[in-house]
Amino acid sequence: MSKIINQLIMKKLLLIFIVLFGFTACSEKEEMDAQSIFQLNSTWENQFGNKFKLHELKGKTLVMVMIYTNCKTACPRLTAEMRDIERNIGEYDPEKIRFVLVSIDPEHDTPETMKTYLGHNKFLGEQWLFIRANEADTREFANVLSVKYKQISPIDFSHSNIISVFSESGVLAYQKEGLTVDTEGITQEIKKQLYN
Repeated sequence: MSKIINQLIMKKLLLIFIVLFGFTACSEKEEMDAQSIFQLNSTWENQFGNKFKLHELKGKTLVMVMIYTNCKTACPRLTAEMRDIERNIGEYDPEKIRFVLVSIDPEHDTPETMKTYLGHNKFLGEQWLFIRANEADTREFANVLSVKYKQISPIDFSHSNIISVFSESGVLAYQKEGLTVDTEGITQEIKKQLYN
């Protein structure tokens, strides 16, 4: 008799555990899904040819810009701004941040091309990522960032010039639009994300 009672108690405890654990997991997912880019299910490829999902960047401050390697006008200036932003932050833990260049030309920006581009610009270290996805996922992500782009020739695009900062939970914290030398606002936001 006591064996049956013990089994019933164990079953009830197990059921309580499953209900509580399931509720907590659902609550966390719902909270993340509200505004986080980590809810996107797109698959990306980095400069090393490694595929990943955006949620794998969770826990890091993200500084993102959409460019393409064949660009001769705005993209070199955006790339220079990313370099200035990193320099202006001062000392930081490279584990806590990712500077992410997102290709709007995945057909031409192969992993090898992206890796060469990063090397040419002296973007060294694990904190620098250059990523690409298929056309549909790239368009979806551009919409999230409010970046508009349009192919105007086989190798040229017109596009918005926006640098975005995301919190470690993937929520947009700051955007800088236009090609300007003033990176003070975005630098301050990154420091706030890293040190608060």
